[in-house]
Amino acid sequence: MSEDVQSMKSGTSRRAGITVRFAGRVGRRVATLTAALGALAAVSAGLAPSAVADDVQSKQWYLDAMGAKDLWKVSTGKGIKVAVIDSGVSSKSKSLNGRLLQGVDVTGSAGGATDDFDGHGTTIAELIAGSGAMGGIKGVAPDAKIIPIRTRLSTIKDKSAKEKGDTTAKAIRAAADSDAQIINMSFGSDFPSDGGLEAVKYAQSKGKLLFASVGNEAEKENYIGYPAKYPGVVGVSAVDKTGQAGKFSESGNYVQLAAPGLDIPEWCNNDFQSYCTGAGTSMASAIASGAGALIWSKHPSWTANQVLRVMIDTAGRDWPKDKPSRYLGYGLIRPARNVLHGEGSPGAGNINPLTNEKTTAGSTSGNTPSASVPASSQPPKSTSGGETSAAGSSAKSSDGNDQLWIVLGAAAAVVVIGGGAFAVLRARRSA
Repeated sequence: MSEDVQSMKSGTSRRAGITVRFAGRVGRRVATLTAALGALAAVSAGLAPSAVADDVQSKQWYLDAMGAKDLWKVSTGKGIKVAVIDSGVSSKSKSLNGRLLQGVDVTGSAGGATDDFDGHGTTIAELIAGSGAMGGIKGVAPDAKIIPIRTRLSTIKDKSAKEKGDTTAKAIRAAADSDAQIINMSFGSDFPSDGGLEAVKYAQSKGKLLFASVGNEAEKENYIGYPAKYPGVVGVSAVDKTGQAGKFSESGNYVQLAAPGLDIPEWCNNDFQSYCTGAGTSMASAIASGAGALIWSKHPSWTANQVLRVMIDTAGRDWPKDKPSRYLGYGLIRPARNVLHGEGSPGAGNINPLTNEKTTAGSTSGNTPSASVPASSQPPKSTSGGETSAAGSSAKSSDGNDQLWIVLGAAAAVVVIGGGAFAVLRARRSA
């Protein structure tokens, strides 16, 4: 893997070999999960494809925790498109067969939107909408569609492309002009990109719901960067199976929601032969995006503001909603509370629940539909080109039949939801 420091660092998982802040790669386990990418691969591994799939998906503990099987009886994300701004999404992914739409490449580098020379973007897309076919990751919203927006992350090796600078704003605008309802940004930069705020506002004006990883550098500097820091963007932190924020997961006033981000399957590298177990806020952002897709699919007439308001209303927490936690924001995502139980008030369609400002409440459709791609074959002004990084972390928010039980402790609350227990850090945000 390249260790070149670039203008953009993917932000979803903490994986060895990336020196930039790849927010989704915190440190992979040595053991890998073999993925069958075809019959020969399955035979050589000594496993049938179904056995391999069971092996990989058995590692997706958060699906059981959130009651995914019951959720999918009601909503699978059908009708929702998610723009994944990342390192590209590989058309080789069997799990994304039939789910990968025509995308946009803004890198100016070799390849296109369906080329992923790192594996990060493909992991993110599978976490959102993977079918689980042929040993792949099962997505939170397995019938959602993915629109890949390839941007300049740390893995772009083309020197001439690097010298062209940050492409974040261009990527966000491309996603805004697509017919995606949700935009996932599993990367981060210490500095705002030129035109970044305007691009975010443009996307919001087109009715998009934007999720971003908050970063994986809490043990070093704990500085939440961009795009998570832009007003109205949903910054997502990572929690583990006990519901505690990962030590690497950055905290502060820009954390809005928390989602699983530790012990999550991801592609080991760009040869797409095996899965590793990783961690990062990038993964958490992807899982939150998938949860949003489930809710929006159930309520297709809602706006982005209404989907987000319900996600906030139904998030798992033991603190007042008007006093968000620095670590978990408004709480852990619990899509089943709305999809299965009808909880949460959508409220006004044209008011962003994070900024309380008016936004467009109309359709999120772009100018033209995206064509399918065969998956088998207020921030400070700055002109600095910051490094963008990938982020990652994990959490267990189980909410099958979930009655919320709260047992208060000295430093943490133990929350039992639908039989699953997890500790919730109770630190509040500073004023």
